[in-house]
Amino acid sequence: MASGEPLIVVISGPSGAGKSTVAAQVLEKSPGLVRSVSVTTRRPRAGDVDGEDYHFVSPEEFIARRDTGMLLEWAEVHGNFYGTEAEQIDRSIAGGKSVLLEIDVQGGMSIKAARPRAVLIFLLPPSDGILEERLRGRGTDEEDVILKRLENARKELGSAKDYDYRVVNDDLDRCVGEVLGIIAAESKKNGADDPSAPR
Repeated sequence: MASGEPLIVVISGPSGAGKSTVAAQVLEKSPGLVRSVSVTTRRPRAGDVDGEDYHFVSPEEFIARRDTGMLLEWAEVHGNFYGTEAEQIDRSIAGGKSVLLEIDVQGGMSIKAARPRAVLIFLLPPSDGILEERLRGRGTDEEDVILKRLENARKELGSAKDYDYRVVNDDLDRCVGEVLGIIAAESKKNGADDPSAPR
């Protein structure tokens, strides 16, 4: 059993980069890694499960948590608030589990400032055209929302340089393998157990 502190791993990237799919597969292959469940004011989508996908709260409740210092990071994205509760992260780390956060660029930078040892991974789409194709292919958003997401995505791509690692999601298996490799290498460097190793 390694004695180093487990990792905080942040995965960010623009809408349509495949963050959720990659994060889900990384978690599936990593028994020692837990997902941080963000708090949000956005309305649940079809299939969303409260407490699993997000903790859905009212704007008033979110602001109360933010103002009492319960949130390690928070941001307003597409008109909704999103945040990460510090207690959830600290509890996982204390229990010997590395934590995966799938959050936006603003949140990633806030986590790095609050927890400098966090490992930041930015997922890049293969191209601008494929990004737009993926966003339109979802069929969940109106045209104005898609255009706003594309505009934000182009801005977010400029933040990739601030991340520790950049991974192009052009092939899902290869991309997931690369992310798992980064987590394994960083765990070793940190003197911690590799979360993807069998328990």
